[in-house]
Amino acid sequence: MNFSIPVLTLIMLAPVIGAAVILITPRERTDIIKTVAASAFAVSLLLSFFVFAGYDRAVGGFQFAEQTSWIPELGIGYHVAVDGFSAPMLLLTAIVAFCAVLVSWKLDDRPREFFSFLLMLVAGVFGAFMSLDIFLFLIFYELVLFPVYVLIAGWGSKNREYAAMKLTIYLFVGSLVAIVGLLVVYFQAGATFDFVKLQQGVLALAPEKFEQIKPWFIAIFIGFGVLASIWPLHNWSPDGYAAAPTAVSMLHGGVLKATGAYAALRFGVQLMPEAAQYYLPVIVFLCLANVIYAGLIAFRQTDLKYIIGFSSVAHLGLVLLGITSLNEFGLNGAGLELFAGGVMTGLMFALVGMIYERAHLRDIEELNGMFRVMPLAAIGFVIGSLAAMGMPGLPGFPAEVMIFMGLWRAAETPSLIFPGQLNWWFSWIAIAGVLTVVITAAWTLRVAYKVYFSEPKNPELQKLPGLDALEKFSIVFMCGVLIVVGVMPNTVMQVIQVGVQTILASLTRASG
Repeated sequence: MNFSIPVLTLIMLAPVIGAAVILITPRERTDIIKTVAASAFAVSLLLSFFVFAGYDRAVGGFQFAEQTSWIPELGIGYHVAVDGFSAPMLLLTAIVAFCAVLVSWKLDDRPREFFSFLLMLVAGVFGAFMSLDIFLFLIFYELVLFPVYVLIAGWGSKNREYAAMKLTIYLFVGSLVAIVGLLVVYFQAGATFDFVKLQQGVLALAPEKFEQIKPWFIAIFIGFGVLASIWPLHNWSPDGYAAAPTAVSMLHGGVLKATGAYAALRFGVQLMPEAAQYYLPVIVFLCLANVIYAGLIAFRQTDLKYIIGFSSVAHLGLVLLGITSLNEFGLNGAGLELFAGGVMTGLMFALVGMIYERAHLRDIEELNGMFRVMPLAAIGFVIGSLAAMGMPGLPGFPAEVMIFMGLWRAAETPSLIFPGQLNWWFSWIAIAGVLTVVITAAWTLRVAYKVYFSEPKNPELQKLPGLDALEKFSIVFMCGVLIVVGVMPNTVMQVIQVGVQTILASLTRASG
């Protein structure tokens, strides 16, 4: 669909304009600063919903396209559009960003700078999800790193500078590796950064030339996979979560990790489908390690942020498992898990921030009886927990079922890396992956009981103030999204399926 109004550019520019307005607002006018930030994200949310609802499922492909030449000598242009996979990601980003501002309304430490950087961070994520020019995508992708570093180092908690530097180094090195791989493809397949033309160039390569660039798929997939916390390059993530302020934890766990998985899928699998079919049956073992290892570590933690952080790593492992299946079931499940897991993780980090702001505690051994203080937070935690463990009626259930079905189906696919064999180990990986449901149930029940439903032991905790109206709205809003998508998963799945069909078509052409 082509649209006369540059709606995608407006989604991305709304936070940028908001940041500019905030920077010229007097420092003492904190009410105006916060209102501008919330308004900018509200505009992006409304426009993102318009794009999501207006995406023509019957037509499919890239829609709402905007394209103009930028540096023609290098094959670089401003080319943005969305397909069935990226349209839900724009909506996810807008939902989590809007709620992150509302949850941060009480922040009084340099709010002008904080909300400016937060707006620029989200603008970079919007740009990454809509970019079809790889050079433009990399600009937005790298643009995210600086605001994340400043927000954690400037407004974070304990060990914030260490966590911010560790996060930045990991993500920068990962993106650098991916960039090298993309440049190799660029020079070999047509010297253009336009994704559509570059993909056509890769598919048209002579066999001997393709064999030269095929190993660089690993660099692209793993490089972007660092942001998705692929094992063993994940240990920057929990430290970053623990040190980050609440809004950044929400965006990091709910959206930034999704950007890494999205980039690995778009510029790894979809750009080099034959290489994906060759290497992913081996990379799948790293993704399984994400699910099992991170889930077990989450169960062993006592710090709430570390628990949610490691759980997020495990859920991104499920997304990557779905991608490695390279079939309709797995890819559909990965797309739904990205959306549902993003909302769920944003909700969980928001709840942790609400407790920490009042009690200045995050250790579950010290927190107790919080249901009596903030009952709505307890309800929100239960809904988020049920979504995380894949309870029927919430979106985690259809997402996880499709991922495991996709893995089982992949076991019946002939292997390219081991000729003459089937990918039989995928069936065992599917069985092992089911353990994440048990592990998630274990840590969520443990945390829910200790923090919310145990008998009050510390009378000071019972004197804490309850939730304000904005915090209640954020909880209800995110829980509402989870319930609606859980009860009616086709509201999101019908769009995701259209994007998956395009990816499957690339895989089919590569196989043919």
